[in-house]
Amino acid sequence: MKELIIGNLKIKNPIIQGGMGVCISLSGLAAAVANEGGVGVISAVGIGMTEPNYRSNFRESNKIALRKEIRKARQNSDGVIGVNTMLAVSDFDDLLRVSIEEKVDIVFLTAGLPLKKPDIDLSILENTNTKFIPKVSSPRAASLIFQHWSDRYNRIPDAVVLEGPLSGGHLGFRRKVLEENEILLTSLVKGTINELEPFKFKYGKEIPVIAAGGIYSGIDIFEIMEAGASAVKMGTRFVTTHECDASDSFKQNYLKCSKEDITLIDSPVGLPGRVISNDFVQQIKMGKKKPINCPWKCLKTCNYANVQFCIAEALFNAAKGNFHDGFSFAGTNAYLANEIYSVKEVFDQLKSEFNQASLMMEKLSWSA
Repeated sequence: MKELIIGNLKIKNPIIQGGMGVCISLSGLAAAVANEGGVGVISAVGIGMTEPNYRSNFRESNKIALRKEIRKARQNSDGVIGVNTMLAVSDFDDLLRVSIEEKVDIVFLTAGLPLKKPDIDLSILENTNTKFIPKVSSPRAASLIFQHWSDRYNRIPDAVVLEGPLSGGHLGFRRKVLEENEILLTSLVKGTINELEPFKFKYGKEIPVIAAGGIYSGIDIFEIMEAGASAVKMGTRFVTTHECDASDSFKQNYLKCSKEDITLIDSPVGLPGRVISNDFVQQIKMGKKKPINCPWKCLKTCNYANVQFCIAEALFNAAKGNFHDGFSFAGTNAYLANEIYSVKEVFDQLKSEFNQASLMMEKLSWSA
């Protein structure tokens, strides 16, 4: 695999671990991935739920927990560490400020288009070495963000994550599009590369396009890189590792699921979500309303008085192993998991599969 270069960051293996909330990817998983030469990512979403008094002060708990997890990751790795932040959460500005103050290498901007300046001291943004990478689901969205940043700030994001329709969690596609399953990640990657070509020319630098969604094997990595991607972002594959911060019950849920168990739900945030089905999922699909005791409006757009269930509580319950009151997000290929491996073993498998695919391609080109 060719190393990934983002500005002055050199990443030996172009594999970025997905930032999975709530409390699935914390310092344990992030440090392990970074130690293997990839990018380890801490999810800031709902991270404060690990703190004992989060219900009485959710905002402060999130800041405390994120700072703790970044420092733990730094103590256990000198590799590249990132933080996944959602623009849709009410304390996005706080979490962004903590990430920059703690000097994380990369901040991934997800769940929205970063078209508005955050409410923090702008000198912090101007003087940081932290890289900023938005996540989008279409070439058009990528172009819109890059044009806005170029016009308003005379700079562009350091790279972009292009997430296709096969990923787990909340999805940036209409449900009908997901059910028809006609959009190919390769086409989205090629389209995004074309859209960003003018910015590459204007600013005289490479703009890595990082592909995500449904990538599970080294063969998948090879194929999407052949389409032009500079790197991949993988979440589901790293859930069934010893170092993943979720409970063993959460990991076993992946190991036990079948292809048919992976389904779509309508999330309270107004987006479809891909999950592993269980009794909780079946109940909400039938319209059953779950009790909600909202300690704090964590999502800007959430009207908790009218939603069917609390997505943050459901995900946190599952992370702790309580599937009676929750469920797990998962990508389309979660059913392929058959064993819990170390992160090192996963990297070794991915690199071996990638090399085999590369050799096969060489043999085919020679024979042609």
